[in-house]
Amino acid sequence: MSVEVFQAEPDGEGLRIGIVQARFNGEVCDTLRKSCLAELKRHGIADEDVFVCTVPGALEIPLALQQLAQTREFDALIAIGAVIRGETYHFEVVSNESCSGVSRVSLEFGIPIANAILTTENDAQAEVRAVEKGGDAARVAIEMANLGESLAELASPPEDAA
Repeated sequence: MSVEVFQAEPDGEGLRIGIVQARFNGEVCDTLRKSCLAELKRHGIADEDVFVCTVPGALEIPLALQQLAQTREFDALIAIGAVIRGETYHFEVVSNESCSGVSRVSLEFGIPIANAILTTENDAQAEVRAVEKGGDAARVAIEMANLGESLAELASPPEDAA
């Protein structure tokens, strides 16, 4: 049996990407953003096709993503943040709720959102993961935007069928 497997292209040319970055744990978030932007550029996305806004922390990311999604101006969105475990239960609340919010916005608006909100035990783990995760988020956003476009074409009837 031969099954065709479709994989979207990693070409970002012509895509418009929105990024929401938390300012809390700023150094880690700045590293995530710089890595993400470099990878977007490496995959053909022009600077003028990227919009970046900042919010106070990870819990505020979903609302800003929702507002960007409502504009219908973007092919994909990226959430950038860092939640680093402290001594209280607050870590779990922020980690769970920010992640859940990102997923809800993606599903509600049918827009891909690459989740680059790090959740780590300590600063050292966050610093080690930031560069890789920022680049990963860019690649995920590009691939999912291209996949969404291809799947939408599958759902549309051929032009000559009208």
